[in-house]
Amino acid sequence: MQPKFFVITNNPLVHDKWSDSTHVEFKEESYIDVLVTARDYIYEGHTLLTHPMSGSVKPNETPYKTVALSKEKGKLDLESVEIISSSIHICEKFAKNPREYPEDVREDFQQIDYSLIKNALM
Repeated sequence: MQPKFFVITNNPLVHDKWSDSTHVEFKEESYIDVLVTARDYIYEGHTLLTHPMSGSVKPNETPYKTVALSKEKGKLDLESVEIISSSIHICEKFAKNPREYPEDVREDFQQIDYSLIKNALM
């Protein structure tokens, strides 16, 4: 049975682990680009299923984010619009000073993001 959600992510670990069983829109872009893509889907009628600011890691502290949305479209969900708009605004404030991390630290952040989305949806 196919899940009733899809994910947008820039996390290669999520893509590698889920792309065989779930629709994964993989973005080789920034955290904020993932949120903007999610916003575009929300405006098309998809509903936000996970909070874009989940976990205690701030947008400037991690390069990775995964967001889940409903597969089915419906009426514009104003709560989803409010949450994603607020999240983009917060991310823009934090994104002014992005950090660079060594590969082993990036892998740790991939694992954190993967754990957050997995626990939220499974």
